[in-house]
Amino acid sequence: MGAQWKAKHKDLASNAKGRLFGKLAKDIMIAARHGADPAANSRLRLVVEQARKVSMPKDTLERAIKKGAGLTGETVHFDYALYEGFAPHRVPVMVECLTDNVNRAASDMRVLFRKGQLGTSGSVAWDFDHVGMIEAEPVAPGADPEMAAIEAGAQDLEPGEDGTTVFLTDPTDLDLVSRALQGQGFNVLSAKLGYKPKNPVDPATLNAEQLEEVETFLAALDANEDVQNVFAGLAG
Repeated sequence: MGAQWKAKHKDLASNAKGRLFGKLAKDIMIAARHGADPAANSRLRLVVEQARKVSMPKDTLERAIKKGAGLTGETVHFDYALYEGFAPHRVPVMVECLTDNVNRAASDMRVLFRKGQLGTSGSVAWDFDHVGMIEAEPVAPGADPEMAAIEAGAQDLEPGEDGTTVFLTDPTDLDLVSRALQGQGFNVLSAKLGYKPKNPVDPATLNAEQLEEVETFLAALDANEDVQNVFAGLAG
């Protein structure tokens, strides 16, 4: 599951596309606060590219840009909240929320963590590194991700899905490395800050029933309307 947990099973991901569109719409609205033109707003450009990659409807995308940029007359405001704790069987979890109702989000987290353990600030964060995460794919076959990482200034890299590579950076270098990778033969698909577990739990130490409990817990977190990202300390 690595740094960011994602639902992998069809039964858990049946409504995944709708949830993904909702999360991306929030990212788009926040990025659009700094300008509605993706060509002049690198953060917005990356999120728009992500949205197009997963086939977000054009009208949904454009509406999110206009709302975020204040072009519709509506006031858009989201508060950021970070929750930390444990999934069942002591798997550490960091949960990022973007919410228009902090009281609702806090109440939901208390309920969702009943099957795990909700921690206080800092109780789990020490076991994660706060890093920049850049998912990129080679423009042409044969591009060397290790050489690209060195040349672009990334700290580390991990194999991603479908031939992609996840480049890890210092949080302050996220935009710099993203731009540099494009000059090293890689097309950046997404770039954001996240949490990488230092000591992930090996799934092999859990039996099938225990692993299912962890996955069900994480899926419930991911399905919450205020949850933007779930980072679980589970290897693989």
